[in-house]
Amino acid sequence: VQLQASGGGQVQAGGSLRLSCAASESIFTRNTLAWYRQAPGKQREMVAAISSSGGTSHIDSVKGRFRISRDNTKNTVYLQMNNLNPEDTAVYYCNTLPPASWGQGTLVTVSS
Repeated sequence: VQLQASGGGQVQAGGSLRLSCAASESIFTRNTLAWYRQAPGKQREMVAAISSSGGTSHIDSVKGRFRISRDNTKNTVYLQMNNLNPEDTAVYYCNTLPPASWGQGTLVTVSS
């Protein structure tokens, strides 16, 4: 089952966006979920993850700026992104950790 990310867009440096990803209850409750991104010309990387119990991790480059969260009533995982910079420009995906098949990502473009 592919997870579809939404909420991307174009913002100026310093701006904010919130990405969303809804999943089926079975996927949502049984898996660690993660946000990944792939910048132009670069490999896809995991940005943040959240376990079924709510434990989180974020890569160093986004710590203090991005926050992953989940709403168990909506089976939805979010990525709140603040203080965006041009290096955050990428297609963002949500998936399980480890990842299953990839769904459609959402493009985030940050202009300087």
